[in-house]
Amino acid sequence: MSADTAPPGVAYRARGVHVERADALVVADLHVGRDRASNVELPMGERAGLTERLGALVERFDPAEVVLAGDVLHAYSSVPDGVETTLSALRGVAGRVDADLVAVRGNHDGLLPSLFEPTHDAYRLADGTLVVHGHERPPEPAPRYVAGHDHPTLEIDGQRRPVCLFGEGALPLSEQGESDETTADVDGDADVGGHEYHGDVGGAADVLLLPAFSRLAAGVVCNGASARDLQTPLVRDLDRFRPAVYDEGDEETLWFPPLGEFRRLL
Repeated sequence: MSADTAPPGVAYRARGVHVERADALVVADLHVGRDRASNVELPMGERAGLTERLGALVERFDPAEVVLAGDVLHAYSSVPDGVETTLSALRGVAGRVDADLVAVRGNHDGLLPSLFEPTHDAYRLADGTLVVHGHERPPEPAPRYVAGHDHPTLEIDGQRRPVCLFGEGALPLSEQGESDETTADVDGDADVGGHEYHGDVGGAADVLLLPAFSRLAAGVVCNGASARDLQTPLVRDLDRFRPAVYDEGDEETLWFPPLGEFRRLL
């Protein structure tokens, strides 16, 4: 299998993506507290794993912002022990390069605003990209969406691998929020934070889906999947999405053709 070229303007590495023109690092689905909620006798070293891996990405890209794209927590009615300490440690990781740390709410994050600020329903990057969790229709139109939620994976040679999925022009304007021809306006009561953007949002948007940053979260195997197998409304046709796999041994990201073409090679 030969790798394709990467999409312009984004660099995917180790479950995170750097949006280059915005100088922002985005990761999704940390599920902080998952190890405490798991039925095991000993914690799984969640805090060290999350902070070490986020630290490696921060040192690699030196971003101005780090955005957590939803399901920051794995909590429902109560917050597991140690979660606040882990959130503080993650803020400290971003602080190593003087980056702002921002969170976007996901469907697991009902308790997040009481533990972490700032927290938004969506976050606009400096280049117009809108970071959302992906469990709901986006509140505003954008030239590009970055999301998580479904934890996409591929099974390659019998091994399940986390993947990033990129769909060029994958979300039609009719599936985005309300806007005029040139500016993005808030739809309804959604809390959209971030930067002002006055660029063109009048067409179909690119969509980039991230794998879970947590190594404890199961994912959707996309080998034979269709859009119906995903929960996010951001994917209309999974066959047009290109997967990327990060090879930890070679420290290399491999982009492949759209899944509609690539599946027969797996």
